[in-house]
Amino acid sequence: MTLSIYNSLTRRQEPFEPIEPGHVRMYVCGMTIYDYCHIGHARMMLAFDVVQRWLKVLGYRVTYVRNITDIDDKIIRRALERGITIRQLTEEMAQAMHEDIAALGIEPPTHEPRATEYVPQMVRMIEQLEDRGLAYRTPHGDVNFAVRRFPGYGKLSGKSLDQLRAGERVAVSGDKEDPLDFVLWKAAKDTEPDDAKWDAPFGRGRPGWHIECSAMSCALLGEHFDIHGGGMDLQFPHHENEIAQSEGATGKPFVNVWMHNGFVNVDNEKMSKSLGNFFTIRDVLKSYDGQTLRFFMLRTHYRSQFNYSDAHLEDARHALRRLYTALDAVPPAEVSIDWNEPHAARFRAAMNDDFNTAEAVAVLFELATEVNRTRSAALAGLLKALGGTLGILQGSPREYLQGGHTGGLDEAAIQAQIEARAAAKKAKNYAEADRIRAALAEQGIVLQDTPQGTTWVRA
Repeated sequence: MTLSIYNSLTRRQEPFEPIEPGHVRMYVCGMTIYDYCHIGHARMMLAFDVVQRWLKVLGYRVTYVRNITDIDDKIIRRALERGITIRQLTEEMAQAMHEDIAALGIEPPTHEPRATEYVPQMVRMIEQLEDRGLAYRTPHGDVNFAVRRFPGYGKLSGKSLDQLRAGERVAVSGDKEDPLDFVLWKAAKDTEPDDAKWDAPFGRGRPGWHIECSAMSCALLGEHFDIHGGGMDLQFPHHENEIAQSEGATGKPFVNVWMHNGFVNVDNEKMSKSLGNFFTIRDVLKSYDGQTLRFFMLRTHYRSQFNYSDAHLEDARHALRRLYTALDAVPPAEVSIDWNEPHAARFRAAMNDDFNTAEAVAVLFELATEVNRTRSAALAGLLKALGGTLGILQGSPREYLQGGHTGGLDEAAIQAQIEARAAAKKAKNYAEADRIRAALAEQGIVLQDTPQGTTWVRA
């Protein structure tokens, strides 16, 4: 079975074939780094981390580019509010982002370009658009893209220009020929700091957001590449505008497959700061480990809406513990995945069906049941290996099961209580032994008596 991917451009699921045999080139719109990453960002970066991991499992060489937007209105405003330079702000936030996503097991991309490093390429692309009659300069020094001069605008969103115009709520700027036109280059303002300004043939200023991704992706992946991804909220206008300016500048098809992950809701409501249901990755990691959060997200297909709640996260924690409990009880053998094995074959079929991690995770639970039934080290090894393709189940089962909150008790204190209980049992003081077990249980510590001795896990 070959990989098939839902293509937002054609609005159907299609067999995937890279432009260059054996090599996949993928670009994903990354973070605008003016604040800490939130759960929506985590969902997006995890979705495409899984995509690049699975492409590698299938034997492809993957060149994965995920950019950083480090110049933007919000970045300028936040730097001015804090009284620091733009570079100081973006360095601080980039470091925080890397710490947060590393905790989720999200692998670094092949390239992580920053917008400020590619301004010359953006300027050249804008000049190409001017040469082709698709961009115009305004009296105030901006350069805009002329949407109606580009045939096919709206093909990603599936809307005609008239439909898009009817939905336009922004009043027409005096500098715009049409409300749908968008800025390629913003003229410098006296109120903006010098580190937000670059020299260009059309005057001193800075690039618009949309041109940044077109220039960076074309510079690193070529003018025509395989996959472009991002959140569903970027489909229009950001990705629509990327297509227009990229194809307008080069005269070539831009991207073959467009992928978009679904929105994040919190307790069935859209996450937003105004509703007060906004969670950063750092917020969540104070209560849950990164692997639990990763597993939580893997249980939902990337294109589906993702519903975040403490109850669902707690359920995911208990579910992941079931998988680790199987690996703790039956130490896994080192195995290479035999894709003809029935569980592995179903897992592969799920992942080849538009990266259906929800179905793939269901196969892991079937396999864990078999491990518990057969006590097979080979099946345990397969469970661990398949989990590894999703970035889970690679840690020590015992450490995972003993991790987290333990009522303020450290490992030495727990072990001392286990020894005190053993001494009580030896003295036939079973009431004291039961009291110790109950006291530990109240603090989230569950004792497990085995022929080799007593061990413990977190409840």
